[in-house]
Amino acid sequence: MSTARHARLPHVQDMTLEEIAKKYVRKFSDITADWEAFEDAKIDGFRRAQHRFIGGGGSGKHNDPDVIPAEAFTCSIMFVNPGEGNAPHTHEVEEIFFVLEGHLNVFFEEEGTGRRIYQKLGKWECVACPAGIIHGYVNDSLEPCYFQVMLGKGRPQTMGYADERLYETRDAHLKTPG
Repeated sequence: MSTARHARLPHVQDMTLEEIAKKYVRKFSDITADWEAFEDAKIDGFRRAQHRFIGGGGSGKHNDPDVIPAEAFTCSIMFVNPGEGNAPHTHEVEEIFFVLEGHLNVFFEEEGTGRRIYQKLGKWECVACPAGIIHGYVNDSLEPCYFQVMLGKGRPQTMGYADERLYETRDAHLKTPG
């Protein structure tokens, strides 16, 4: 007979194993790529698709009923075609990129000057972007890139774009069309 050495959290206390398996397993084949997950993703050069697994990620989309509920972090897979990336931004928590396939050129940007330091990441390489540091990425290779993204909070704020115009409209992708 097995014995649990830690107490269950209140929100899973009375759940069966079947209920837990249904709520806490998410398969890539069941996910529809969200090509409008971020406001900057509507702009050439920043187009990418988010596949949400745990929580809403930096997109601020926390209302997807099929996403695994987040407690302390989020987890998504991003798909980025060659020549695309994202706009320089910050988060209130750290953000991690872990390359699964392809190559990603990640940058850290100095506030006020726009000076950037780039690091090229390949398969099985990662970067941790500290909270409050302007950062971003571009796929400047000839092949698509898949990478895992994790944010250090279950319900993070929408990313804070460094560009004033993007920052002012950063939540537009959350509005229901129509």
